[in-house]
Amino acid sequence: MTKKDLFFLFLNKKTLCLYRLQARQPLIMTFNKEIHLHNLKLAFESYAPISEKSWKKIENITEFQTLKKGETVLQNGEIAKNLHFIAKGILRTFITDEQGNFYNKNLFLENSFAGSKVSLMLQTPSNFTIEALEDCILININYKKYITLINENDDLKNFYIAHLEKNWIIEKEQREIAFVMENATERYVKLLEKNPDIADRIPLLHIASHLGITPTQLSRIRKSLEKDL
Repeated sequence: MTKKDLFFLFLNKKTLCLYRLQARQPLIMTFNKEIHLHNLKLAFESYAPISEKSWKKIENITEFQTLKKGETVLQNGEIAKNLHFIAKGILRTFITDEQGNFYNKNLFLENSFAGSKVSLMLQTPSNFTIEALEDCILININYKKYITLINENDDLKNFYIAHLEKNWIIEKEQREIAFVMENATERYVKLLEKNPDIADRIPLLHIASHLGITPTQLSRIRKSLEKDL
């Protein structure tokens, strides 16, 4: 081996070590926990009023977690333990087929709840993965303790019912109908109305997958809409 070979080997090893060191470093984000907890409380109260006593009980079963872009909070096949409130960032839930193609089931932005509801309720392996599309701050709610509190407190039970009705019945049915009755352009416009900056925050291929179309189709839709402005 020549001196030149040894030099490049040294450089490659140094780069690899640096990469490994960086990969092991946790995501350090400074944030105000009180603000995010207040937003969680507002999210609860947007569905049903809850007492201060009940809120304190909820607060006691929460835990903050930070995720780097690309990290997962739940893997396909893993049994879910927490309900996740997104204080900052975007999560996606996705399914991967045998050929390695992924299909985005849902996109979750700030001040929304994410999780594998079936896995949480039945304590069975999740059928999808939950991944961060941006650096995220999550407030995790221990699901077992959460259900115990719901069974013991009527105001939390009212929240739970209202949340299920809106997110797992009404919005789910509306999305299923939209896939049949609306074209891709209409679905994309609705997504932008609800989340105006989403196209600037995440790769368009994730939006396309969420809408059930290809990235090429989405690109054509975007160009068509730009011409109409």
